[in-house]
Amino acid sequence: MAIILVLGDQLSPNLSSLVAGDKTRDVVLMAEVTAEATYVGHHKKKLTLIFSAMRHFAEGLREKGWTVDYVTLSDPYNTGDLGRELRRALTRHAADKVIVTEAGEHRLRAEMAGWVDARVLADDRFIATQAEFNDWADGRKQLRMEYFYRDMRRKTGLLMEGDEPAGGKWNYDAENRKPAKSDLFMPMPPRFEPDAITMEVLVLVEDRFGENFGDLTPFWFGVTASQAEQALDAFIENALPRFGDYQDAMLVGEPFLYHSLISMYLNIGLLDPLAVCRRAEAAYHSGDAPLNAVEGFIRQIIGWREFVRGIYYLKGPEYVSANYFGNTRKLPNFYWTGDTDMACLSAAITQTKEEAYAHHIQRLMVTGNFAMLAGVNPHEVHEWYLAVYADAFEWVEAPNTIGMSQFADGGVLGSKPYASSGAYIDRMSDYCGGCKFDVKKKTGKGACPFNSLYWDFLVRNRDKLGRNPRIGRAYSTWDRMAEDKQQAYLSSAAAVLDGLE
Repeated sequence: MAIILVLGDQLSPNLSSLVAGDKTRDVVLMAEVTAEATYVGHHKKKLTLIFSAMRHFAEGLREKGWTVDYVTLSDPYNTGDLGRELRRALTRHAADKVIVTEAGEHRLRAEMAGWVDARVLADDRFIATQAEFNDWADGRKQLRMEYFYRDMRRKTGLLMEGDEPAGGKWNYDAENRKPAKSDLFMPMPPRFEPDAITMEVLVLVEDRFGENFGDLTPFWFGVTASQAEQALDAFIENALPRFGDYQDAMLVGEPFLYHSLISMYLNIGLLDPLAVCRRAEAAYHSGDAPLNAVEGFIRQIIGWREFVRGIYYLKGPEYVSANYFGNTRKLPNFYWTGDTDMACLSAAITQTKEEAYAHHIQRLMVTGNFAMLAGVNPHEVHEWYLAVYADAFEWVEAPNTIGMSQFADGGVLGSKPYASSGAYIDRMSDYCGGCKFDVKKKTGKGACPFNSLYWDFLVRNRDKLGRNPRIGRAYSTWDRMAEDKQQAYLSSAAAVLDGLE
C-alpha cells in the first residue's frame, strides 16, 4: 500500500503520481500546512483559491473511487509541515511506500530529499521536459525565448502549416501594442459564487491570515476544473478576438481588459496548457479569432511559460539571489498600500490588492520598471511578486521577476533591461491624465518620476549596460545632452529617491 501525496499546485486528474497509483489499494494524502501557507505572506485571495481548490479536488477524487486522507489547516493534530504529515499518514494507514510527483519549486524539492524514501515521478503536465530544455540550451551563447518557442510550435504543431508558421510569420507581437480606449466594450471574466466549501475556507483565511496583504472579498475565482473551463470558454468567446490588439494596454478602472485570467488555473493544475492552446487554435481555424490574437496568446503559454520553467531549473536555486546591478534599496512601503501619488503605480498596486491580479505589462512596465529604476533589491521584488499574485509560484514567478523584470540575472533570460521613462506608460495607458505628476515634464518639481529615474538608472549602470547593443542609442542620446540638462535629470532623480527613504 502506498501513500500518494498530492500538492496544492498538482490538482490534475492525470497527475503522474495518480496515474501510477491504484485506487483500490493506495491512499491519497492532501494536507494544508502552515509551512506552505507562510513561506511568504501570500495574498488572502491566493490562499483561499488554493485551499478551496484542494478541498474540491479531494472531493472529486473521492467521487472517482479514491480513498483520500485530507488534513485541514485547523486539524488539531496538524503538525504544520508536509514531511511530518506524510510520516503521520504512513503510520496511520500502515503504508510502506510513497508516490509523489516532483515538486515545482527548489524549496520543496530540497525538503523532499530529506523525507522517507519515495518514488518521485516527473511532472509531465508541461510540453517540454527539463531534459529537452537542457538539450536545447546546451552550447547556446544566448538563451532566447523566441527560438525555443519556435521549437515548441514545431513539436506541438500549433499554428503550423506543414513546416511553416501559419500566416508566414512566427511572431505577431508588433501588431499587439495598441493602446485601448475607455469606450471599448470590456468583457468581464465569469465570477463564481462561493459554495459551502469555499465559505468555510474564507472563514479560515480571515481567522488565520487576516493581517496578510490583500482584500479577501469579494472572492469570485473558480475553484474546480469545471469552473476553470467555464472561464476559458468565456475568454475564447468574448475576449480572445481582441486580446492581441490590446494585450499591452492599461486603463483606469479596467483591471482585466481582454486578458484570460487563467494563469492561476493553469499553475495549480485545473487546466491543461496544451488543451488550452488547442482551444485557441480552433478559434483561429473557425474564423472566430484573428491570427495575431491567437498567436500572442499561445506564445504566452508554450513560449514564455515553458521557457521560464526551463530557465528556473537550468540555473538552480541560486538564481533567485542574482543581483547583477548590486541593488540594495528596500522595497518602498507603497507597494503594500498603493498609497502613492504616481497614478500608474497606485492603479496597479491597488488592483493587485483587490484582485490578486495584474496583467503582464502592469507587472513588467509599471511596478517592475519602477523597482528596477529605483535600485530596489531584486530579491525583495521577487518576494513581493511571489506573495501578492494568485498565479505566483516560484518556478514561473522568479525568472519573470529576477530575469525579465529586474534584469538581475545580467541577461540570462532577456537581452536588455525593460526600462522606460513615463512616455511608454503614457502611450499604453490613460493613467497619466489623472496623475499629480506631469509625464511631459522631464525634470524638477511636478515632473514624472519615471523620466529622471530612467536616465539615472542608465548612468549609474553604464559599466554594465554601456556595451549592450539594444540600448546603445540611449547612451548616445545622453552623451549629446548639455551638461546642465544631464545634471537636472540626476538631481531630479536624487530627489525622487531621497523621498523613498
